[in-house]
Amino acid sequence: MTHEPAVTDPGATFLADPDIYGGEHFAGLPVKPFDAALCEPPERVAWEVTDFDDLHGSGSVLPNGLDELLGHVGPERVRALAVSGYSVAQAPEGLARYADRLPALRAVFLGFMPTEMWELSWIGHGDITPVLEAYPLLERLEVRGSEGLVMQPVVHDHLKVLRFETGGLPGVVVRAVGASSFPALEHLELWLGTAAYHGDNTLADLDGVLSGSRLPALKRLGLRNSEYQDDIAAAMATAPVVAGLEELSLGRGTLTDRGMEALLAGQPLTHLRVLDLHHHFLSEPMAERVRKALPGVTVELTRAPDLPGDGTPYIAEWE
Repeated sequence: MTHEPAVTDPGATFLADPDIYGGEHFAGLPVKPFDAALCEPPERVAWEVTDFDDLHGSGSVLPNGLDELLGHVGPERVRALAVSGYSVAQAPEGLARYADRLPALRAVFLGFMPTEMWELSWIGHGDITPVLEAYPLLERLEVRGSEGLVMQPVVHDHLKVLRFETGGLPGVVVRAVGASSFPALEHLELWLGTAAYHGDNTLADLDGVLSGSRLPALKRLGLRNSEYQDDIAAAMATAPVVAGLEELSLGRGTLTDRGMEALLAGQPLTHLRVLDLHHHFLSEPMAERVRKALPGVTVELTRAPDLPGDGTPYIAEWE
């Protein structure tokens, strides 16, 4: 019997951040174009297909790529897809139309563009809901970029990983995630970003996530890359979702002593395995206080790089 690799990458941790500048893996699998030499079993590959309007303006080229991929590989052996292109706005509807031809698909990445080639916030999107609705057995969905990004609340019984890498996550998406029911979700990651790049989200938009009521299996929560990271940390001090977590990430954002003081004054965090705060603006005395307060927790405390200017905290990723 051929062993099928787990596309959900169950060993994932916030201590092993993906490389958004040139990463070549998705869900623990190497990403390869459909016409690559089949040097390994197809189910051990995350297949790259491209979506954008062709030069003649006749619509998405995604169906062409999917047809060629299925001709090379066969539908039963396509378990993971990485959709690249400067705009993947039509990809969710396109993938939905192929649902009956992709019965084994378990992982989808929308916007698989290394940001050394295309700015993070320039990657175009549309409504991603059709992917979740058309693939009830999907286990992993990742999105990079947020221009035009939309999502509707859904009920999905099998999704285990949901990640958004953005320089600014629209509030409508944050609210939809909180209003969705994900009974199997283990890893949720939101890069909240800045209003200057589509991130019109607010702390109130996170209420559904912080309650944890629709996320009973959640083990890893990342609320990251935010300009209001201190307010998020303060909210986590009493958020019901924290009790069930193994890992919490508040990294990549503008976390200062104010937010950390509130977090440490709240509910216990000693049950965590990992607390990721990398790219922070804590003072050294506060960083040392965190270490002493959580002796059994692996705490990532790499400070944000210093930049010339007025010393104002900044997020790690925006444009």
